[in-house]
Amino acid sequence: MISKRIIRQFKKHKLGVFGFWVVVILYVVMIFSDFIAPYSYQTTHSKFSYAPPSKIHFYHEGKFVGPFVYGVKKERDPVTFLLKFEEDKTQMYRIKLFVRGEEYSFFGIKSNIHLFGLEADPQEAMLLLFGADRFGRDLFSRTLIGSKVSLTACLLGTFISLVIGAIIGAISGYYGGWVDIIIQRIIEVLRSFPRIPLWLALSVILPPNWPSTWVYFGIIIVLSFIGWMGVARVVRGMTLSLKEKEFVVAAKVCGVKDFKIITKHIIPNLSSYLIVVATLSIPGMILGESTISFLGLGIKEPMTSWGLLLKDAQSLSEIAIHPWLIIPGAFIMISVLAFNFMGDGLRDAIDPYRTVEKV
Repeated sequence: MISKRIIRQFKKHKLGVFGFWVVVILYVVMIFSDFIAPYSYQTTHSKFSYAPPSKIHFYHEGKFVGPFVYGVKKERDPVTFLLKFEEDKTQMYRIKLFVRGEEYSFFGIKSNIHLFGLEADPQEAMLLLFGADRFGRDLFSRTLIGSKVSLTACLLGTFISLVIGAIIGAISGYYGGWVDIIIQRIIEVLRSFPRIPLWLALSVILPPNWPSTWVYFGIIIVLSFIGWMGVARVVRGMTLSLKEKEFVVAAKVCGVKDFKIITKHIIPNLSSYLIVVATLSIPGMILGESTISFLGLGIKEPMTSWGLLLKDAQSLSEIAIHPWLIIPGAFIMISVLAFNFMGDGLRDAIDPYRTVEKV
């Protein structure tokens, strides 16, 4: 497990520590996303369809009045004939903390208090930090709520694939012989398929009439089905070495059953490696869920995820006109880099053969 020595070495890895704190912030924001988000992720506001990010002001007519936004009005561009939003400086709406808005549930507790927002009817004025989508839904709120799917699906998918891979790999290495040959040939066949087409092929199996919650767990199963093979190969190799150790031989002599030796003696001795693998596997799971949802085969409305939000930015013309639609992609990039940094830090801290810098 993670010892004090490993923690001490990990603290010396600056990028790893940075990635760790970014991950912590992402998950804290995810937990309190309903409270932080000023609006519901489902409510539409036709007046603000494709509205750009709101400009936050602090001075009005030369005087400091605190953070506020102006009202907006639509005007037709005489060149492109597209509707564009212009500030209406006759209307001013202050940004306040702990405002009342749409009701949400926080671990079963009903509340309508949001961290910040405008004390105004959303049909008249909105605070759009990331702009709005084609239905006038607040992209900032949808991005925060979407993190619940993207950041939990990757954890569950990684956990399931890790358990499957560790058990199958340990069985393959422990028994050897024809059992090892069959398992390794199956892994080789499955790994020969390109990952993205295999994801898509498995996603098509999910019935289109399934409710969003079932689709969510279906996507987790799809991601787990592919993610376990790499873990199994490495665990198998490590098990070949561990099964010759004295503590395993002693367990056999004492009549301990094989499955108990695998689960109680061999796999626990691989825990440090499995923690590193889990950390480094999560970015792949995030990208997998995002890819499947982006291509329309994953999470569907009324749920939302980062991949589903990026689906609105599939064409270059759409991005050119409404560039704020790619903001959810920045969250995918940040989370993937953070987990990679943290995984690299853990790997270097746990690896007993790491190179020691000369002082």
